[in-house]
Amino acid sequence: MNLHIEETPVLLGEKAAALTAGLLRQAIRENGHARLVLSTGSSQFETLEALVKENVDWSKVTMFHLDEYVNLPETHPASFRKYLKERFLSKVTLADYHLVDGSPDSIPALTAELKRAPIDIGLIGIGENAHIAFNDPPADFDTRESYIVVNLNERCKQQQVGEGWFASTEEVPAQAISMTAWQIMQCRHIISAVPHKVKAKAVADTLSHDTTPEIPATLLKTHPNFDLFLDAESASLITDRT
Repeated sequence: MNLHIEETPVLLGEKAAALTAGLLRQAIRENGHARLVLSTGSSQFETLEALVKENVDWSKVTMFHLDEYVNLPETHPASFRKYLKERFLSKVTLADYHLVDGSPDSIPALTAELKRAPIDIGLIGIGENAHIAFNDPPADFDTRESYIVVNLNERCKQQQVGEGWFASTEEVPAQAISMTAWQIMQCRHIISAVPHKVKAKAVADTLSHDTTPEIPATLLKTHPNFDLFLDAESASLITDRT
């Protein structure tokens, strides 16, 4: 694991985007194309803003994304399809992209597209309960499916309300389609941009515990090419013991 601590979310985003862009360029040089997985949420704002400004031949990049609420219309402010179209897809011209549309029936076709070739880079956020994608604790580390339907726990729903996507936890959908923990680990390189004070405990728990489904992000530490980007606030609970 490579740990990077920057002073602000903006600096964090710039550094994470620069590394991502460099790896995309490398994949394009070596293979003629690159495949990228993106995460969403307020923690990814600065990274995506910086990434779209990077010098990448986006016409040779195919994008996937991690998760979407079951049956949430794309017009809803919390829709991750809406998020990615506004913050990423409207700003770059990709070779192709594949969004999770919120219908469980779409999982086989999406899985087939995902498995056409390896994923070069996964931008994988870490939630306030240390979830990765929507794999809340205790996460399923055993399934070898690529996407599954998961039930969102209360802490996850509180995060969505806290970020302003919903007015109350009762409005948060009960289920989501999520890329599995196993599939995330198949990315050749994982980059996690994790700013803000609300992520400090999840970061400290991730760094101070062995791999456990109760802290899903601990799995990322077992990946051979994992870069974790923090800001001063998300790193604030890291101690010498951590």
